[in-house]
Amino acid sequence: DGKFISLTCYYYSEMAAKVLVVGSGGREHALAVSLAQSPMVEKIICAPGNPGTESSKIERTTAVSTSNQSDLARWCKENSISLVVIGPEAPLAEGLADTLAAVHVPCFGPSASAARIEASKAFAKEFMTRHAIPTARWASFTEAEAACAHVDSADYDALVVKASGLAAGKGVVVAEDREAAKTAIRSMIQDKQFGSAGETIVLEECLVGEEISVIAFCDGKVAVSLPPAQDHKRLLEGNTGPNTGGMGAYSPCPQVSAATLEVIQKEVLQKAVDGMRQEGFPYIGALYAGLMLTKDGPKVLEYNCRFGDPETQVLMPLVKSDLYATMKACTEGHLHTAMPEYHTDRAAAAVILASQGYPGSYSKGKVITGCEQACELPGVQIFHAGTKRSEEPVRGESVGSLVTSGGRVLAVAASADSLRRAVEQAYKAVQCVSFEGAQYRKDIGALGLK
Repeated sequence: DGKFISLTCYYYSEMAAKVLVVGSGGREHALAVSLAQSPMVEKIICAPGNPGTESSKIERTTAVSTSNQSDLARWCKENSISLVVIGPEAPLAEGLADTLAAVHVPCFGPSASAARIEASKAFAKEFMTRHAIPTARWASFTEAEAACAHVDSADYDALVVKASGLAAGKGVVVAEDREAAKTAIRSMIQDKQFGSAGETIVLEECLVGEEISVIAFCDGKVAVSLPPAQDHKRLLEGNTGPNTGGMGAYSPCPQVSAATLEVIQKEVLQKAVDGMRQEGFPYIGALYAGLMLTKDGPKVLEYNCRFGDPETQVLMPLVKSDLYATMKACTEGHLHTAMPEYHTDRAAAAVILASQGYPGSYSKGKVITGCEQACELPGVQIFHAGTKRSEEPVRGESVGSLVTSGGRVLAVAASADSLRRAVEQAYKAVQCVSFEGAQYRKDIGALGLK
């Protein structure tokens, strides 16, 4: 009888799971929506979330600060949180997963030691070299003049300059020539453009090819990848203009062969998981590989210790299995019991609507209209990133109106039975949504449709 009661309690607790999603962007909104589809999940709490993360099963909280790790861990225990999913890289690099592990709160996200794969570009390059993972040739420096001398003497085009630390996705310069590379080096090291993140820099060979992302679920032992996605990092059409956090994405990528994906799985993802386990910091969470498809095969541009943004906004609509079950299995070290499955007969595309002036300075508080109308279109979902509710009337709109509050404001996503239809539907939905100064790229998915 005792066994029956305990099994019943376990079953009930798993059928009434409460999940905390840490973060406030479009990635976290997309993860919350997918997690909410699990029959095992009773409630998703987003901290701090955004206006998109408010529905029958999803709520926001500001009752706990995500920057105070011990308070957050205590709050999770007091509120019987079944799983914590950490969206952004900073809390992972700061050790939030370790703090949660210490009080036995399951966390989908790597330890601080494993998060170094993103938090330190110098560490990541050394790790890749140790484990023979294909990547660009490189060298790291803390002195500007030594780095500048390497630009002149390297037997490769050392034109990619990276701040080694976390710089909110902005610490990479792909220089057009040696002089531009030297200017970037001095800006990072001498002028402290990225603060302490640029105290060490990495100089890399400039690789040529098409860039893609592959993200894998990891349980410390195995890596199981989602379909490949392609981000659009430049602001303007034709991959021109300044770098951004990402102006849109699509998945899958028809130009990536099954043979190439197999190489990525074995040589990039599984090798990284094996290497981290061997070195004593098993990787649990989402492992992101940013790759260049070169004439010599795929090479790693970067690893991230979390889901990509905006890639997550096109990958989640393609997941057909139970996301909660997969993430929980990762935290327990047996991913094989809840393998991710996705819709092989569908594709998804997302277009980012950004504020005027982004990625530079931009104004906030512009009223957003048309989201409800856009979401009535088949296959369309809108994921909020830089939005909030107004605290006072704006342009005749009532208090509580949806307004802009960030650079990247919304991801307008659509899934359909082909990439072409997904892209067409996403752009049809974009026409429904408006706010003053909205900007977006008009060629999302173009490389996949060639």
